[in-house]
Amino acid sequence: MSVPDAPCLGIQAPDTAVPVVLSTINARYQHASLGLRYLYANAGDLQSKMTIVELVSGSPTEELAARILAHRPRIIGFGVYIWNVVETTALVRYIRTAAPEVTLVLGGPEVSHETARQDICALADHVIQGPGDISFARLVRSLLYGPKPLMRIIAGEQPDLSGLALPYRYYTDTDLRERTLYVEASRGCPFKCEFCLSSLDKTAWAFPLEAFLEEMNGLHRRGARRFKFVDRTFNLKAATSRAIMAFFLERIEATPADPCFVHFELVPDHLPDSLKEQIARFPPGTLQFEIGIQTFEPRVQALISRRQDNQQAEVNLRWLRDHSEAHLHVDLIAGLPAETLETFGRGFDRLAALRPHEIQVGILKRLRGAPIARHEREHGLRFSAKPPYEVLSTATMGATELADIRLLARFLDLVVNSGRMPRLAALVLADRPFERMLRLSRDLFEQFGRSHAIGLEALFDAVLSWLERRHRDAGSTGPADLQAQALADYRECGAQGKLSFMARGLALAPSARVITARHGDDGATPQRQSRHRQAARIDTSGAGVL
Repeated sequence: MSVPDAPCLGIQAPDTAVPVVLSTINARYQHASLGLRYLYANAGDLQSKMTIVELVSGSPTEELAARILAHRPRIIGFGVYIWNVVETTALVRYIRTAAPEVTLVLGGPEVSHETARQDICALADHVIQGPGDISFARLVRSLLYGPKPLMRIIAGEQPDLSGLALPYRYYTDTDLRERTLYVEASRGCPFKCEFCLSSLDKTAWAFPLEAFLEEMNGLHRRGARRFKFVDRTFNLKAATSRAIMAFFLERIEATPADPCFVHFELVPDHLPDSLKEQIARFPPGTLQFEIGIQTFEPRVQALISRRQDNQQAEVNLRWLRDHSEAHLHVDLIAGLPAETLETFGRGFDRLAALRPHEIQVGILKRLRGAPIARHEREHGLRFSAKPPYEVLSTATMGATELADIRLLARFLDLVVNSGRMPRLAALVLADRPFERMLRLSRDLFEQFGRSHAIGLEALFDAVLSWLERRHRDAGSTGPADLQAQALADYRECGAQGKLSFMARGLALAPSARVITARHGDDGATPQRQSRHRQAARIDTSGAGVL
């Protein structure tokens, strides 16, 4: 049965007076805040005094403030994350001046550490450090009914997950139709990778499985079809993973014309046979794995306390590519302590040889509270003072080298990960992938002077010209063949214009051979890859609790 968008779900009509507003600035509209819904779900009888106001990054501060203040709140709770802290600081400062009588409460990972050093925390009346599921409602009750809380900084209470009210019924019909639904079967992480805030957790905690699956069933019955699991280690406990996968498989196989899409984060070196059997049953376009390799370099892994069996991780990735239809999104991090351009490049080539559908190159960030900070002096880690606090240089990787990798990451997304030119991308990455992708990125940046706002035709022309220059003296794939590959890619991605060689009226050679095998998708049709990409348009920045 459908549950409508209604005030009972914590979303009040504009200009309705509500004592407590829960708010955050999402990176995009398609994201729906799981954290706010947890706070609302666990507010008890305070729910009648609360509403949720989700905002979207990029709007003027005055407009964001107007949306919140239209409810004439007494208390505003903000979820603060690395991606929204700058805009949230401006918003909090604006409200502090425009409505000084309102009590401002902050929570979220960005303000849970180094609180005394942050301007946004100085502007707030209260800051909850850590989990807010229970602590926020307790604070609100004190603010509304007394006695007044004595502390500005409040340590969030770690909840017993078996007693926590689940938030999924507070996703509205609009959320189900238009947005990605974030869900979690567990919290925490037993691993200690120092670049991650989850390294501060003592272990991982699971929600009661039966209750969780009943909530998923309720979402599915209401029409939800896109689920992103934010669990850090979904496959840590195989029995639980099997039960959750079986739940989705049953529904996918029962209604193949109306399948689900499910996203999980996997530990790369842990894939028992019982999970493989289930993974192999998922049809194309229904399953995505985010897999964090991060680095293949043993010394770097040891420095950052990352335990990873590289050989087993490779075996598992190869099995997933050869025996499943899962879309593989695999991460590497540049700028880790002791990593050099050479070792990072070797890791990139090693990963490219495993043919994941996407290689996501990220730059090391200094998350507030993450233990990676302990390496700053010894390994010369120099981070930007502004969010997202990316490393600018290290003792083993200079600023110019890291700038080159930033360009590579951007053009890798445009040329390879976008899936718009799979044949050309396969040729770019055909051999020495890192070296060639680095050269292509430098050349494209020199040509366009930017790595954004590049027209599709211009990008196709530039990549084709780059390949033609490098194949001019080769006998295996001449310019006409390259033009055939470009034209096939261009037409299959739905573009309607003309590439430069088409406008010049150049004819393709009758013997031009169209390559079908390509990087990350041997023999797969562009239509199949497109289904994966459309289903996988999920931002992986995560969801948290105020």
